[in-house]
Formats: sequence, C-alpha cells, structure tokens
Amino acid sequence: MSEFADVLRSWRDRVRPEEVGLPAGAGRRTPGLRREELAALAGVSVDYVVRLEQGRATNPSPQMLGALATALRLSVAERDHLFRVAGAAPPSRQLVPRHVPPGVQRIVDRLGDVPIAVFTAIHDIVLWNDLWAALNGDPSRWTGVEGNLVWRHFVHGHDGVSWDDTHQEDFSSDLVADLRAASGRYPADRDLAALVARLRRESPEFERRWETGRIAEHRTSRKVVASRVGPVEIDCDVLTVPGSDLRIVVYTATPGSPDAAALDLLRVTGLQELPTA
Repeated sequence: MSEFADVLRSWRDRVRPEEVGLPAGAGRRTPGLRREELAALAGVSVDYVVRLEQGRATNPSPQMLGALATALRLSVAERDHLFRVAGAAPPSRQLVPRHVPPGVQRIVDRLGDVPIAVFTAIHDIVLWNDLWAALNGDPSRWTGVEGNLVWRHFVHGHDGVSWDDTHQEDFSSDLVADLRAASGRYPADRDLAALVARLRRESPEFERRWETGRIAEHRTSRKVVASRVGPVEIDCDVLTVPGSDLRIVVYTATPGSPDAAALDLLRVTGLQELPTA
C-alpha cells in the first residue's frame, strides 16, 4: 500500500466523530471516522475514498486534497505531506491561504450560540456554523466567485443586510481596501488578480473606491440582517488568525434584547422554513 493510502487511513482513524460534530454512537468498529463519514465531510463518494485507501485511485486533484485535509483536520505540515505523497505540489505560500487549521475548526464547533464564519484574506467563505447559515442563508449554495463576500456586496447588492449611512460607506470602503492589501501580500495569486479585474469591470462603485489606493483592514461594524424570523441587529467583530491570514467573523446581539431572542429562535429552527400566518 502507498504512503498516501497509509496516512489517509491513519488520519481517518485518529479523528473522533464528536470532533467533527457527529455522534459517537455505540458499537463502532472503527476508532475514528467511517469511510462514509469522511466521504460526506469531504464531499466525495464513498467508493472514491475506498479506492484512495486501497491505492486504486491516483492523482487526486489539489481541490480534492484540500477537502480531505480540512475534513481530517490536518495541520499545515500534515496537509503539505498529504499533497506530496499524492504526487502534488503543496499550496504555495505566495497564494491566498484557504486551509482552516484544526484549532480554528474547534472554535467554530464550540461557539454554537453565535453566528460565526471563517473567511480568507480576500473574503471567500470557507467555514461556518449552523447558526450563521440560519441567519444569512446556507453558503453551500454558492459556487465559484459567488462565495466571495466582496463580489456579492458590489455586484449583487447587500444580500439582506443594512447599515446606517456611515457604516455602509465604511463597510464598502474597508472591503476594497482589504482586498487591495491582500493583492500586495499575494501578487502571484492569479485568482485574486482575476477577481479584482472582474470587479473593476463590472462594478463602478468598486472601481471608484479602488482608484483611491486606500489600504486598510475590515473593521468592527453594526448591521441589521433580514432573517426568516425578522430583522436582527447585530455587532460584527472580525478576528484574525496568526500565521494563516484567515478572518473569523462573529456576530453577537445585546444579551436580553429581542435580537438575542431572535438568534435563539434561529438556533432552534435552523434552516427549516417557518409557517406564515
């Protein structure tokens, strides 16, 4: 059996189901994840996982390797080893990081009582909890550029979110300035360059702000989100992850307020549609 198959099986066996939000259950024959559980987490078929572990599937794509690394909660060093033994080059440090370290995944798992999501340096959403999806809509429905916050903000509008005039101007300007700063850190990232070029073509508002040359990072803000249980006013705080250039975005509401009660209701209902009167 190949080194790739060996480490894939070993790392699957070491991940406890409860670490990834699955019930441990009784009578499990495997110490870690079942193959079908890994397949579901990585978004692949069970048959493909079987073939990978038996060495019958070769040359998995970088996207597939990244999905496996996230599902298995690998460190950056382990992820790079997985790429190498699969015959692929590890992600370049000159490209925008997308790998979510295990510690960040645990933060998202633990903070189930507040909406929380993880974004890359260019505002691609890469991880979120159930309450984030219940409040904002399920991000898994987005593909490609639609999963980028800057693109959706400037091309599709504000996606059910409103601010006062001052905060709206600040939010828009900060997004553009943050993207410009990322372009300086990752000049070799072709996807980033293509995103900026497309935004400049398709959004006059983005182009106007881009031409100012402003450099900044996205700041804390207050906003109102139009949810399925009514408008919810929340504070948005952005936390940085040292060493990974990720952003953890956390929404909170004033304790005891109607907005906090609305979040409590969304946490119970999840993505299910509520009956209308």
